[in-house]
Amino acid sequence: MGIGAAGAAPTHVQAAVEGAEITIALGSEPTSLDPHIVDDGGERAINDNIYETLLTRTPEGELSPGLATALPTQIDDVTWEFTLREGVTFHNGEPFNADSVVATIERMVGLVERGETDNSGFYATITGAEAVDELTVRITTDGPDGVLPARMYWLKQIPASAAEVADLSDEPIGTGPYKFDGRNQGVDITIVVNEDYWGEPGTIAKVTYEFVDDSATRLAGLKSGRYDLITNLAPQDVEQAPAYASVQGQEHPVLILDADEGITADPNVRLALNLAVDREAIAENTFGGFATPDNGQLLSPSIVGHNENLEVIPYDPDEAKRLLEEAGVAGETIELVGESGRWLKDRELLEAIAGYWTAVGLDVQLEILEFGAYLDVLFDRENRADSIYVSSSNDLLDPDRQLATYYEAGGVGSSNSDEALAALIADGRAELDPDAREAIYEEAMQLAYDQALFVWLVNNEDIYGLADNISWTPRVDAKLLVVEMAVVE
Repeated sequence: MGIGAAGAAPTHVQAAVEGAEITIALGSEPTSLDPHIVDDGGERAINDNIYETLLTRTPEGELSPGLATALPTQIDDVTWEFTLREGVTFHNGEPFNADSVVATIERMVGLVERGETDNSGFYATITGAEAVDELTVRITTDGPDGVLPARMYWLKQIPASAAEVADLSDEPIGTGPYKFDGRNQGVDITIVVNEDYWGEPGTIAKVTYEFVDDSATRLAGLKSGRYDLITNLAPQDVEQAPAYASVQGQEHPVLILDADEGITADPNVRLALNLAVDREAIAENTFGGFATPDNGQLLSPSIVGHNENLEVIPYDPDEAKRLLEEAGVAGETIELVGESGRWLKDRELLEAIAGYWTAVGLDVQLEILEFGAYLDVLFDRENRADSIYVSSSNDLLDPDRQLATYYEAGGVGSSNSDEALAALIADGRAELDPDAREAIYEEAMQLAYDQALFVWLVNNEDIYGLADNISWTPRVDAKLLVVEMAVVE
C-alpha cells in the first residue's frame, strides 16, 4: 500500500470536517443502478454506499459480519443459517428482517432462472431462502457450496416491497450509510448521508459522482479542484496529482497457454516462455513500480488458497533458449493474441512480451484485436490460440471466481484439459471446511505452477488520485466506501 503527494499526505489523525461535500470522478457511468441486474464497476462504486450485504470484508479482505451478526452456521451440506442484526431499517422506513432477505434471495433466483442478470456466475448455486423467525434466515444451495459466505458478501439486500420491481435504477433503497439523492443521466449521480444509519455515520454529507472516461481529463479536474478523488490514476501521473493512494489489489495480467495443442503443448516450452520474461522490469518500467511480480498464481495474497510457497519464476533467457532448442521449436511461430485499451498498459505489455519471446528465438505472431474480436478468441472453446492475454480480477475475493474461469478444464477462458486440476477445483468448491478448502486450492495452485499453464506477469496496484485534504486508505476489494473517507482540516 502506498500514499504520497508533492507534500505530506493527509492522515486519519487530522480532524474531519463534519458535513463536507465531495466530488468523485469515475471512469464510466453505471449502465444501471439495479445491483441485482448488472455487474458494473460504476454501479458498484455508488451502490456499495447505498446498499449493504449480510457479510462484509475488512479493508484487508477478511470476511466479517455485516447485516448478519456473525458468519453463518451450517445446518447441513446445503443449508446456511444467518442471524440478522436487530433495529436496522431501509431508507424508506421498512424494517430489515428475514422477510427482506428472503425477498432478496427470491428476486435473484428469479433473475438467474430467467437469464435477466449479469450475475448468474455469482448466484446460480442458490435455490432459495426461508425465514425461521424475524431475525433468522436459512439460505439453501443446489449442492455443497463453500463459496456461499463470499456470495453473501456480494448480494445487496433490498426491502421486501422492492422484490417485484423490474428495475431498481429509478430509486435505489438500501440500509447503507448513504441514500440515493438524484441522477442527471449522462452527467452525475448524487448521494447524501443517512442520518438514521444503524452504524457510525459518515462525516461527508454529500457526494457527487461524475463520469469521465479520459484519464487526462480526470487528472486535470483533480488538479483544478473540480474533483476530490479520481479512479485509475496512471502510474506516470502520480507526481502530478495533489496526492495519491495505492493498494495491491486483484488485477493480474497473465497469458493463458494452450496446454493441449500446438507449440505450447510441451510443458518445457511453457516453462521457457516464463523464463524469457523479466517480471521485475515490467513492474518497474511498465507500471512505474506500482506492481509486484506474480509468484506463479492468479490469486492475490488476500484470497483463500494463495500458495505462499510458490516463487517468482526467474528471468533466465539463456535457459529459455536451451529449453526451446531441446524441444525442437527454436525459430517456430507462436501466436500471441490480445487487445488494447481495456486494461491498464495492455498494449505495452503485449509488445514487451513479444520482444522477450523474439529475443529467445521465436517468431512471434502478435495480434492486437478490437475488443469484441478479442473476446471471440478468448472464449472460443474449439480453437485455442497458443497464448491469449487477459487481465484477471477477482471482485468476489474467492478463489472459485478465477479458478473456474481460467484454470478449470472447460472454463470459459481456460486452455487445458488437466483432469487432476479440474478435480481439485471442484473439490474446493464443494468443500465446506475452510481449512480443508484452503489446502485444496493451495495444491491446485502448485499443480498449475508445476505445469506452467500460464505465463504469470505481475499483480498491478490500484492507484487513486486525491485532493490534498482527503483522508482515505484504499481497500483490497476496490470498494469506494465514503463512510471510510474524510475531508480533513
